[in-house]
Amino acid sequence: MIQATALARRIEHTHSHTAVIGISGGLDSTLALLVTAKAFDILGKQRKEIIAITMPGFGTTDRTYNNALALMAKLCVTQKEIAIKDACLQHFKDIGHDANIHDVTYENSQARERTQILMDIANEKNGLVIGTGDMSELALGWATYNGDHMSMYGVNASVPKTLMQHIVRWVAENTNDEEIRKTLLDILDTPISPELTPANDNGTIKQKTEDLVGPYELHDFFLYHFIRNRFSPEKILFMAENAFKETYDKETIKKWLNTFIRRFFTQQFKRSCMPDSPKTGSCNFNAIDGWSMPSDSSNELWSNNINQE
Repeated sequence: MIQATALARRIEHTHSHTAVIGISGGLDSTLALLVTAKAFDILGKQRKEIIAITMPGFGTTDRTYNNALALMAKLCVTQKEIAIKDACLQHFKDIGHDANIHDVTYENSQARERTQILMDIANEKNGLVIGTGDMSELALGWATYNGDHMSMYGVNASVPKTLMQHIVRWVAENTNDEEIRKTLLDILDTPISPELTPANDNGTIKQKTEDLVGPYELHDFFLYHFIRNRFSPEKILFMAENAFKETYDKETIKKWLNTFIRRFFTQQFKRSCMPDSPKTGSCNFNAIDGWSMPSDSSNELWSNNINQE
C-alpha cells in the first residue's frame, strides 16, 4: 500500500494518463505491476491504461515469457509485445560489435534497448515509466547504467529482494484467483536472472544472478546492518557467521561480504542519479532524503578489516 499510494500520488502530480512498465516474468517486474495495478485502483482509473510490455530478447525463456503473458492477462492491463533481437542486431552492426561475443556490450545493449522502448511509448501515451529494480540490486549496482537503472519512478527501490519475495508470496496466498496464485508461485520459484545471455540447450535459464554476485539472503543481511545499523564490517561478518552457521561456512560468508563491500562502493555512481522512489522502509537510496556518499569513495579500509578476521 505504501508503494501503491506513493505511485498514485506521483501519477496525479505529473498528470500522467498512463503507466508504462516492462514485464519480464521475473520477480521485480511482477511486484511493480501488482503495485501499479493497485495504484490505478486507488485512483479509480481503468487498468487498461497500464501499458505492460514484454520485450523478449536473446536470453528470454519460455517460462518467464509465458508467466509475463499470464500475469498481464489476469490483471487486465493493456498488453504489448515488442521483440528486441532485430533492433539489437542492427545496433551491433552499427557499432561494429560481434553478436557472437556475449560480453557486457552484448548484455547491456538489450537493457538499454528496452528502456528506450519504454521511454518513447511513455512519451507517446502521456505516461510514466515505472521502474522495477529493487534495493538489493541498487546496493550491488546490479543494473545497466541508463538501462533498467533508469525510469520515471522506481516503486521497488527501497524494497530488498528477500522482502520482495515475501510480499509477492503474500499476494499469492491472499488472492481468490487460482490462476494468479499459480503464476505468482511459479515466478517465485524461477531462478533470479536478467536473462541477457542465451538459455541452456534445454531452454532453461543459464545466467543465474545468485551464482554471479552471491545469495541475496546474505547480501540483504549485510545491507540491513550496514545501512540501517551502521555496523562495522567485522561486526557484520561476526553476526553473519552466527546467523547463517547452518547454511554457509565462514570463508563463503567472507567471500560474499567482500563482494558486497566492493560492489557497494564502486557502484555508488548509479545510485547518485537514480530516479525518485517511495521510502517504504527505514532507509532508501534516494540522494535527496536517503543514502548519500561520494561516488569515488574507497572500500579499501572496509575490505582490509574483513580480511583480517
